[in-house]
Amino acid sequence: MKLLPPLLCVLALAACSGKPPEPQAKPAQQVATPFDEMKKAEQRAKDVQKTVDQQAEEQRKQIEAQSQ
Repeated sequence: MKLLPPLLCVLALAACSGKPPEPQAKPAQQVATPFDEMKKAEQRAKDVQKTVDQQAEEQRKQIEAQSQ
């Protein structure tokens, strides 16, 4: 019985391959923050403003072309 603990230690050490264990689950790409939704809303508002500005410019050019 005195041989059992050292034998178990040797077996446990032999079982270790030296490689780190592979992670069980991959971590999330990015944790969502409260500011993410605000940034998305701000970007949507900027995109809408660009569209409105483009349409206004086209309308202005059409009015100028008709008045000449």
